Amino acid sequence: MTAPAAPAKAGLEGVVATSSAICHLDGAHGVLAYCGHDIHDLAEHATFEEVCHLLWHRRLPTRAELGDLQSQLASARPLSEPLRRLIRSLPPGNTMDALRTLTSALAHFDPQAGDASPAARYRQAVRLTAQLGSVVAACGRVAAGRSPIEPDPALGHAANFLLMLGGERPSAVATRAFDVALILHADHELNASTFAARVTAATLSDVHSAVVAGIGALKGPLHGGANAAVMKLLTDIGEDADDERVERVIRDMLARKVKVPGFGHRVYRTEDPRATHLRRMSRELGERAGRTRLHEMSRRIEAVMKEATQIDANVDFYSASTYALLGIPVDLFTPIFAVSRVAGWTAHVLEQYANNRLIRPRAEYVGPEHPQPFTPLDERGR
Repeated sequence: MTAPAAPAKAGLEGVVATSSAICHLDGAHGVLAYCGHDIHDLAEHATFEEVCHLLWHRRLPTRAELGDLQSQLASARPLSEPLRRLIRSLPPGNTMDALRTLTSALAHFDPQAGDASPAARYRQAVRLTAQLGSVVAACGRVAAGRSPIEPDPALGHAANFLLMLGGERPSAVATRAFDVALILHADHELNASTFAARVTAATLSDVHSAVVAGIGALKGPLHGGANAAVMKLLTDIGEDADDERVERVIRDMLARKVKVPGFGHRVYRTEDPRATHLRRMSRELGERAGRTRLHEMSRRIEAVMKEATQIDANVDFYSASTYALLGIPVDLFTPIFAVSRVAGWTAHVLEQYANNRLIRPRAEYVGPEHPQPFTPLDERGR
């Protein structure tokens, strides 16, 4: 007699679905590492371009390799005129919708579309990483009634995004803050969007389709979007609110069992290590801009949540005030997640291709017993 199958775990929680050499995540101890490099070291010392090389090649680049990658990204960053026309033609709405459409459209202009060789797929990963930042910045400009700005080949990825969005060369402080934010969001093991991308790649579909699948999953409010919800909460409370009002709003939400965005994580049981750096950047940017209230409100909310629920802030909580202080519109918060995470998505997609097996799990059937009698149509009632 066959032993009964173990009951399915909702959301595949705790289920190991693949092996990977890209990201190590220890939720019990608050550890996040890319290819063996602790996230704290990377946030302190690396650039986003170095992290991209690390994710794609499993090691940090030499100076020559980094220069070569920077050149490849710079050459891929400008958008073609047909794509610019498509951006302008899209109706106003959710930028994630636009990003999903435009990423799919990028495949039509890729010089190696249809080439499934490892070298071509790698170059597509590089181009997509370069282009998604340009696409999101251009969408932000068009939504504000302004024209897209050409990237500066002399600037890095973080500085170029801020330039293409804001129209001015960013300060060193703003550039480094955004660079660190990109590093912190670059990968996070087998999260929903990365899993979606790997499932798509496992069918031997193309790199662009896999990234579009990731974007579709990221759009869902249970995955991306929490930082935008945090910013809405801060805005609704108001920067002129005193600590008493801040605490009252949060305790009222808890009493009504309304989820406070930016807290808790499916994996971490301690503080999200990414929140540590974003908290500091939120404070530093606020002090530099003379606008410290957003950070102070965030700290107060965090203290109330910790005291009332013992739940820690996650990566989304302080990224909200950090992005706001960088002058980034709220509608771009989740698309910026994709601007960073495309490096991780493509790293996982390339890893999937390298040792592929179709991802085809089973479902635990809980429907009516088999076999059910077939009732003729005339006997089924009206």
